[in-house]
Amino acid sequence: MSDQSSSLPLPEDLLADRQKLGWGLASLVVAGNMIGSGLYLLPVSLASTGSSSLIGWLVAAVGAATLALVFGALGRLAPGADGLSGFAERGLGRFAGFHVSLAFWMACLVGNVAVAVAATGYLGFFWPILKDPVAATLCNLGLIWIATAAYIVGARTASWLAAVALVVGLIPVVIAVAAGASAFDPALFAASWSPSGEPLLKTVPASLAIIFWAYLGVESAAALSHRVRHPATDVRRASVAGALLATVVYVAATVAVFGVIPVAQLADSTSPYADLAGRVFGASIAGIVAICAITKTLGTIGGWTMMGGETARAAAVQGFLPSGFGSPTKTPIVTPLLGAAFMSVIAVLSGQPTLGGQFGILVGVTSVLTLTIYAICALSLFRLARTPGARILAVLGLLFAAAAVAAAAPGYILPTVGFFALTTAAWFAFMRKSGSRVDQGGAGA
Repeated sequence: MSDQSSSLPLPEDLLADRQKLGWGLASLVVAGNMIGSGLYLLPVSLASTGSSSLIGWLVAAVGAATLALVFGALGRLAPGADGLSGFAERGLGRFAGFHVSLAFWMACLVGNVAVAVAATGYLGFFWPILKDPVAATLCNLGLIWIATAAYIVGARTASWLAAVALVVGLIPVVIAVAAGASAFDPALFAASWSPSGEPLLKTVPASLAIIFWAYLGVESAAALSHRVRHPATDVRRASVAGALLATVVYVAATVAVFGVIPVAQLADSTSPYADLAGRVFGASIAGIVAICAITKTLGTIGGWTMMGGETARAAAVQGFLPSGFGSPTKTPIVTPLLGAAFMSVIAVLSGQPTLGGQFGILVGVTSVLTLTIYAICALSLFRLARTPGARILAVLGLLFAAAAVAAAAPGYILPTVGFFALTTAAWFAFMRKSGSRVDQGGAGA
């Protein structure tokens, strides 16, 4: 592994152009970061909402497309910004940049644990012992550290891992849609519309925070703007293309699942798409679906591990974290290792009797935290915007993010409130007094 055992080189001025991500590869990273556990395990969390969750998917798609345009506009107005915290700082100042930097890093870590839980669920298709909480936790830890090792090899390696895994991961979608088309039961889909019997005005908004989990990653190109070849144009292209690809996949897969599997059985599943394929095509095809789903979730873990490492590096460059987390010229190996350690603690503390229960908690908390970040970025765009159209776009993005957070369960909102309370206290205790950097020995931005 040559001298990368001590550091991961990331110099903007030394990276050859071929090492940068074009908008095509970046869009695959965007879609790959979205199409992961949101596709493979989320139907279980939405079983209580039923097939009416299709409305939620469409609402979330509109919101995601709006936010994709928000990030694209930020990429044009601030092409030199280093990630989401850079966008927030450009428009709202260092106080906002500090909060976004730490919040997005935490969202990457918590969300990645949820992806690992989804991967463990599909591994349980082959090894039922993984349904045991202790065995499942050990498996989650193993997946986290494997992905961390891939990132240590190099960020571009992690990008290609995510892109290749996306292609492999679409195989189960094709099989699931084919199964749904051949065995779709309109009566079953209608009967699953609202299992709780509550009105849609109550169930659909309440499910938005969970549903939008599947769209987390729409900001990936913006967060990785430091590595995108032409940020001013490619961030917008990659964000919109990734969101559109994910929407097509989500809508087709949702209709297929709820048209074949009764919600009562879906709620107890750990591998819904493998179960769907098994019902229609047999156990051998179900095994193939499970293998592809595992491959995809592993790629997603790799993508989000890279996101977390790049976010911590950018935070160090901006002075929001100690310089030991990184600089413009390198990301020390301690950064991904510390991220993996944090994820390991989260995986242990969030353990639940069922994988679905653990997944639901992690998804809800991550979604609310990230939607809050999106709202801050929309506010930043409003401040930076030079045209009425850009300001309108910023307002629409802010309204969607705020509405989705407001509709979420209190149990998902309170951790976010607590996190921002802690970061605010840290700002006034350390950042405000120490000037522009966390420590005085850091590399200049």
